Amino acid sequence: MNSLKDIYLDQLQDIWSANTQCLPVVTELGCAAQDEDLSEALIDGGNGIADGIAHIEKLCNDHGIKPNAEHCKGMEGLVNEARKHGLSDEFTDADVRDAAIIPQYQRMVHYALAGYGTLAAFANRLGLVGDAAILKNCLDQTYDGDRRMTEIATKGGVNKEAAS
Repeated sequence: MNSLKDIYLDQLQDIWSANTQCLPVVTELGCAAQDEDLSEALIDGGNGIADGIAHIEKLCNDHGIKPNAEHCKGMEGLVNEARKHGLSDEFTDADVRDAAIIPQYQRMVHYALAGYGTLAAFANRLGLVGDAAILKNCLDQTYDGDRRMTEIATKGGVNKEAAS
């Protein structure tokens, strides 16, 4: 790592790895969720993650690097936790499982928020205006998904039903 550009390219590969690792578990969480709004939000989140993967692949290709050259250990841990606490744990109530799914999803999303935000800032600093616009769009879509999940948790019926 000799320059901000080197760090930028490394972090593009990291977010690609993070996204490709979390996409399958987000899909699994969406299938496991009983609440219709929660399930739909997770399915939409998975679609957003898939779009992000495509955008990052394009950026990597534009810079002549392979997107799969980095393995994100941070997301690996978050995915393992999501599977354990959102899917594998024994739940006696579907509403309780739904409540458990929300923080698992949001932890993974917050990793993506940090990655996209940093990458957009680096791209701006490097004068990569096109990259910055793509990354800012990914960041905005990820924030929208996170806000939607928070709304389901606070205003929707998921946590209310789990508390009953």
